[in-house]
Amino acid sequence: MSVKFKIKPFKELSAEELYQILRLRSEVFVVEQNCVYQDIDGKDQKALHVTGEFEEKIVAYARIFKAGAYFDNASIGRVIVDANYRDRKWGHDLIKASISGISEYFGESQITISAQLYLQKFYESHEFVVVGETYLEDGIPHVEMFRS
Repeated sequence: MSVKFKIKPFKELSAEELYQILRLRSEVFVVEQNCVYQDIDGKDQKALHVTGEFEEKIVAYARIFKAGAYFDNASIGRVIVDANYRDRKWGHDLIKASISGISEYFGESQITISAQLYLQKFYESHEFVVVGETYLEDGIPHVEMFRS
C-alpha cells in the first residue's frame, strides 16, 4: 500500500485533519528536533495543505504557497513525514505532490524553499539548487534553495 495525497485550502480542512496536521508538526519540529518555536505562525490560512494519508492517518504533510505569499516565488514549507514511515521514502512522493500542486493550483514553476541544511541532497534530487549562504532559523542550519 502507498500513501494517498490530497491538497486542500485551510477552510476545507476538517477539525480532525487540522488536529492530525498540528500533532505531526509538533511531534517532528518541536519534540523530535528539540526546537521550541512558534509553529502556528498565521500563514496556514494563506497556504494549501498537502496531506499524505495511510490507513486513515496523516503521515506526510507540507504546505504550499503561491508567489508573494511567503517568498517572491511559490514555496513549499513544513515538509514532514511521520518518523514511523520514513523508511518508505514517502518524502519524495510528498515533494512531487507539492511541486505538482504548485503547478496545478498556482500555474507556477519557480519555487523557493528554506531547507534544513541536512536535507540539501534530498532537495537537490528534486532539482532544487542552493542560492544562498547557510543561516540559522530557530537554531537549526538552513539554506535557501530554488527550483525553476
